[in-house]
Amino acid sequence: MKKFIINLSLIVIAIFVYILQENFFSWFTISGVMPNLFIIYVLFIGLFAKKTMGTVYGIFIGLIIDLLVETKIGVNAFLLGAVGFLAATFDKNFSKDSRITIMLMVLGTTIAYETLSYFVNFAIYNFNIEIISFMRTLAIEAIYNVILTIIFYSAIKKLGYYIEEEYGKSKILTKYF
Repeated sequence: MKKFIINLSLIVIAIFVYILQENFFSWFTISGVMPNLFIIYVLFIGLFAKKTMGTVYGIFIGLIIDLLVETKIGVNAFLLGAVGFLAATFDKNFSKDSRITIMLMVLGTTIAYETLSYFVNFAIYNFNIEIISFMRTLAIEAIYNVILTIIFYSAIKKLGYYIEEEYGKSKILTKYF
């Protein structure tokens, strides 16, 4: 029952993140650039839950974004699924308790996601490559995501450890109880 409530809560939070991203942050842009809250959200799900859960939520959220916003279906689903999978790798190799580590994870993931998204969309839509404009937009979005991570870090960490505790429980009895 707790896992059902956790999954329902994560879906409600995803809807809230979508509304926040598309409505609230469309008013608060920096040089016309909005943050990508979905990268942060899927990264934290992948860090605190199982690898498959981060990947599945990344694909699910990406498909919803593709259906609601994009014209080509599958690009965001693939990229956010990769973010969820990458987050599980980060979980094994880095500490989730360090803000600096989390900030670097968000920074690196944002850069990787947006760079891959830019080149995949270039291949699909065949538009002109404008490296200077892309680099400026990428830098602003990455810094924006890092700042929002700093702001929301304690709330996300608290929820994340609750999810990790519930999904990380072993169903077998150990000899030490």
